[in-house]
This record gives sequence, C-alpha cells and structure tokens, in this order.
Amino acid sequence: MVFVYAALGLVILLLAGDALVKGAVNLSLRVGIPALIVSLTIVAFGTSAPELLISIQAARADVPGIALGNVVGSNTANVLLVLGIPALIAAMHTSAHDTRKSYVVMLGASVLFIALAFRGVFDWFAGILMLLVLAVILGDQAREALRHRRNGKAEAEAEDLEEPEGADPDMPWWKIALFLVLGLIGLPLGADLLIDASTEIAKMFGVSDTVIGLTLVALGTSLPELATTVMAAIRRQADVALGNVIGSNLFNLLAIIGIASLIKPIPVDLEMLYFDFWVMLGASLLLIPFVFLKKDLGKVWGVILSALYVGYVSIVLIGG
Repeated sequence: MVFVYAALGLVILLLAGDALVKGAVNLSLRVGIPALIVSLTIVAFGTSAPELLISIQAARADVPGIALGNVVGSNTANVLLVLGIPALIAAMHTSAHDTRKSYVVMLGASVLFIALAFRGVFDWFAGILMLLVLAVILGDQAREALRHRRNGKAEAEAEDLEEPEGADPDMPWWKIALFLVLGLIGLPLGADLLIDASTEIAKMFGVSDTVIGLTLVALGTSLPELATTVMAAIRRQADVALGNVIGSNLFNLLAIIGIASLIKPIPVDLEMLYFDFWVMLGASLLLIPFVFLKKDLGKVWGVILSALYVGYVSIVLIGG
C-alpha cells in the first residue's frame, strides 16, 4: 500500500499544482496584473509548486535528504531524461532559439548553490541570498522583454507572453476560486502523503531518505515535464524544450531551496556534496554544444543522455 500512497500523493500534487496555476493566473489577469509579470512570476512559481511543497514538508518532517534530493535529482533528470527521451523520438533544432544568456545564468546559479552547500546547511542567510539573486534575474528578464517590445523585436515572444499558461479570459469568478481552493488544499495534502510514503519506502529497502529524494521523488516530479516534452517531440514541436529545462532548473535551485530554507534550516548530506551536486553540474555542462555551438539534439545524443541517467540512478541506488 505504501507505493499506492506515494503514487496517490504524487497525482494529488500534480493536479493541485495545475489547479493553482490556472486559478492564480486568471485571478491575476482579472485584477489587472500585466500578462508579462504573470508569465515571469506566477506561472513560474505555480508550476514549481509541487517541488516547493515537497521540500518544505520534507524539511519540517526532518527528512532533509528528500528536500535537497528532490531539487538536485529533478535538475539532473531534467537534462538527462526530459531532453534525452524526446530526442530519441525526434531531433530538437536548438539553433532556432538563443538560450545562451539564460544558460550562463543557470550555470552561475548552480555554482552559487554548490558554494552555499559547502557551508553545511541551507539556512536563512542562504535562502535570502538565493531569493535576492532570483529577484534580480526576474527583474532583468522583465526589463529585457519590455525593451524588445518597445523596439518591435521578438514579436513572437511577446505574443507568447500575452497568453500565459492556463489563461482563460472568460473564466468565471467561482471557477477561479475553486481552482485556488483545490490547489491550496491539494498541495500540502499531496506533499504529506508523498513524504510519508517515501520515508516508509526508504525504511523498507534500507536506503536513506536522500536516495529516495534523488530517485523516486525527483523522477515523479519530473514526469509532467517529460510527458509534455515527449508529446511535443511526437508533434515535432520540441525545439523549445532546451529553454524550458534551463528555466526550470534555475527556478528549482534558487526558489525552492531558497524558500524552504527560510521555513527550516536544511542540512547538507556529505554524499550529495561530494557526488550528486557535481553530477547535476556535469549534466548541465553537457548542454554547451547545444547552447553555444547550435548542435541539434538527435537520436545519438538521446541515447547518451538517457543512458547516463540510468547509470546515475543505478549508482545512487547501489550506493544507498
């Protein structure tokens, strides 16, 4: 039954996160918040809500390995799996989108994250610093998007920002309220179920909570991104996947652990510090040919990335 509870918790988390995004986006648009700000903040926070609640609940339940493992494992899975498996279906033409700046920012955030981890704990100082860095990044993105609009550039991007994820101009107020209530109730409920079940699974198999966080929980929270990218690859529309992964990883590092560490200090597992963090950084560095050299992500790279993820998870499970 413990696996059923874990699956149920994950499903509730993902559905509640989607409901919260729809409710928050449409509430924000109805009260007059610009679509650009909604896209850069509310949608980004909302789609990361399941990971955020897991990290907060794990920290409060004294299983910090799940809190950190969820973020580090998700970032690794995003690069190796969320890009690898769709590449087996159809080549991604990364040259169509310039992700150089956001990629360098993500690498900088990864280095900052690892540097703070060497302090041995993610505490209020680390949390405030990471959230300040995130605020600067979001502010810069907003200024750049507004500048492009004023200059008449990036018209397609501007049009995309006018239609934030989950936007429905005709959504009635009662439906907005229902989505918000379902999201706000479902997220902590799903997180509690998943954390409790994951802890029991760790005890059953004699592995640490860190291992469960890096594998089961991280993979589970990466499934929506994987499903979305696979469907886009089937439709031959997965070219934006690289930019989505970079943005998701950046947000995971700065926002999720940043907020969770303000709720309760998160101690750093030494094994993660000397292995898993560097695997996450190494996976990110594998993107250099696609970001700077405009290489296409084809089937060969799909095999390589997917095989690397299977190998990584195998090492974690065997060592755990």
